[in-house]
Amino acid sequence: MQALEELQTRAQEELTAAETLEATEAWFRDYLGRNGALTNFLRGLSDLPREQRPEAGRAGNQLKNLLETALHTRQEAIRQQEMEQTLAAEGVDVTMPGRRPTFGKIHPSNQTLREIAQIFGQMGFQVYDSPEVETDENNFGLLNIPPGHPARDMWDTFYTTTPGVILRTHTSPGQIHAMREYCPEPIRVILPGKCYRHEDVSARYDMMFHQVEGLVVGRNVTFSDLKGTLVNFANQMFGEGRSLRFRKSYFPFTEPSVEVDAGCVLCEAKGCRICKNTGWLEILGAGMVHPIVLQNGGYDPAVYSGFAFGMGPERIAMLKYGIDDIRYFFTNDVRFLERVG
Repeated sequence: MQALEELQTRAQEELTAAETLEATEAWFRDYLGRNGALTNFLRGLSDLPREQRPEAGRAGNQLKNLLETALHTRQEAIRQQEMEQTLAAEGVDVTMPGRRPTFGKIHPSNQTLREIAQIFGQMGFQVYDSPEVETDENNFGLLNIPPGHPARDMWDTFYTTTPGVILRTHTSPGQIHAMREYCPEPIRVILPGKCYRHEDVSARYDMMFHQVEGLVVGRNVTFSDLKGTLVNFANQMFGEGRSLRFRKSYFPFTEPSVEVDAGCVLCEAKGCRICKNTGWLEILGAGMVHPIVLQNGGYDPAVYSGFAFGMGPERIAMLKYGIDDIRYFFTNDVRFLERVG
């Protein structure tokens, strides 16, 4: 019986010292578990003399009930203490000033689109909306790219289940819409919007991207007007003195055609993976509107002339803000949006 009293004293002291629920579970295994001290005591009753067994059994069962009650009481006390500590740590001090809400920012693509619209707006251009879902005729045919023309290979087109209906591959079909709406009046518009091409996604290309088309139609419009317009745009977008070069190129809907490059700011024109180690980054294509396109838009090419250009706002933003991967624009990474926006 003395051994039982010593076990009770030791068990109560250790239970009182337990500070966590994990400690009480360990205590339970030591005393009341399958191989616990009290369990082993009760199993050993058969080794006692017959006359001592009843009293020892009653004492052992009483101690078991006592310890189980003490364990439950201790665990409830620990839970209550942990709850109070949590409430104290997470409590709200109503006298403290509230947390400032996080304000959203304009997406870099939209921000660049707005800057482009503002710059061209100062030069007398209006914004003209055109559809993203187009007919094959508007997207290709009326732009001097008839069926079977090899220039169609320049675009990897998304076709729909409706024959002759596609996702526009460029904003150029908006030229036809604008000319047919305004003819015979002069035109000076930009046509911003999304374009779609089935291209391999990389640091330079994505399957969905924005473009801004520009169109000017009137009497005596010359290539010099085109160059002056684009140089003025580059100076306002990137700052005075930005290097700009015009390279001859080919587009079916313009003649003559050029591609316009700006000095790469990512590598300071020394060469990197974005500029393909040339020191230049293409920002737009341009040229004088082809006579066939003018005629398809309703204008007499013997009387009217015009120029057109198409630029990628994401490319502009990459150049202006030093962004080295076009995929960042559409991955919804808050860190990128906060840094650029």
